[in-house]
Amino acid sequence: MKSRAAVAFAPGKPLEIVEVDVAPPKAGEVLIKITHTGVCHTDAFTLSGDDPEGVFPAILGHEGAGVVVEVGEGVTSVQPGDHVIPLYTAECKECLFCKSGKTNLCVAVRATQGKGVMPDGTTRFSYNG
Repeated sequence: MKSRAAVAFAPGKPLEIVEVDVAPPKAGEVLIKITHTGVCHTDAFTLSGDDPEGVFPAILGHEGAGVVVEVGEGVTSVQPGDHVIPLYTAECKECLFCKSGKTNLCVAVRATQGKGVMPDGTTRFSYNG
């Protein structure tokens, strides 16, 4: 799927609106068309270049709401057309924190959190191939 995105190609530089490719969801994932988003201090910190976890290029913004477009294999909690507010951090559903309801502290995703990639280290976005 094609989408327009405000991309930060380098720290301290203006965002550029470009067309990106979005891969379909893998098993357990959900593709959401973001209809509303916010930009917070975390995004400004990353864009400034001062964030030690900041990686460029980056599509900033981790607060939003949208509509489910497609679901990956095994997803049963939502279906296309549902209005959702996505959680910015992934969760493994296996560790002590996930099982206790403190999914924002999931230890399985700490290695990739803040790096703009999925827990398996891949991304669903590409630009110019």
